Amino acid sequence: MARVWILGGGVIGTGWAIAFGAAGHAAVVIDPDPATAKNLGDAWTAAQPILAEMGLLQASSLAPVHATSPADAGAAPDLVQECLPELIALKHDVLAALEHHLPDHVMIASSSSGLMPDDIGARLKDPGRLVIAHPNNPPWIMPTVELCPSKTTQSARLDELACFYTDLGKSVIRMNKPMVGHVVNRLQAALWREAIHLAAEGVVSLSDTERAITEGLAPRWALYGPSTIFHLAGGAGGMERFLQVLGPAFQSYFDDLGTPTLDQATADLLVRGMQHHDPRPVAEIAAERNRKVPRAFAEIARIRASEN
Repeated sequence: MARVWILGGGVIGTGWAIAFGAAGHAAVVIDPDPATAKNLGDAWTAAQPILAEMGLLQASSLAPVHATSPADAGAAPDLVQECLPELIALKHDVLAALEHHLPDHVMIASSSSGLMPDDIGARLKDPGRLVIAHPNNPPWIMPTVELCPSKTTQSARLDELACFYTDLGKSVIRMNKPMVGHVVNRLQAALWREAIHLAAEGVVSLSDTERAITEGLAPRWALYGPSTIFHLAGGAGGMERFLQVLGPAFQSYFDDLGTPTLDQATADLLVRGMQHHDPRPVAEIAAERNRKVPRAFAEIARIRASEN
């Protein structure tokens, strides 16, 4: 059992706390907001049946707890999972104040969705202890964790952290060097950018771009990545044949991809588009996602296992 301090009780911090607690780790969410305790308890309770269905609720599971400050968080942690807002000054201040509470060997894993590890850890006495460990949302359901070291992070420390997340049931995507937005967010940003462009240009509605992805792309992508899909499209000749036949066409697509700006007009279009596409409260959509995504993973796992 590890003791994990989670900095910040928002959506990601709460999600990490559920994941750690379900695996039997002692998770403490540190957030000055007193409402965090109730929000954390409600989220933990709501997650129980889904965790059980996914097989992620260990007999040794522990409900995460709340502390308003590191001084009230009890014994020193084995790991810090930083889940603060994407404000570099805030991260600097909180982490610099936190460091003296931590033994030298304790790593700080930032959940930042796009900031550079060296930038986040710039004010630490030991910047190499700060690495990126970015989850997908919600962290207690989605398997991937993007792991990216700082320039001075020792490889052995990163190896140990990778093993910890793997033992947690996560699929670790290990980056060789930092890049803004990491991997998953860059990929989904590229796709979303073109979806926005198509809607803003009046080619299709936002609802149609959603269906184009969920019905046209996602079923295959759940099992095979885009390069594999195109490798298959080349028939017996694979990727080489695909590039010979359709490479020029795809280059023309690349050259014609849109570059929309998230100005007010585009923002208004997206807000209206989502209100039309799914007018339900966000909490209701999220609850549906939390029920359905684990079942989709289970079905994908069943399909993979049946062919082995």
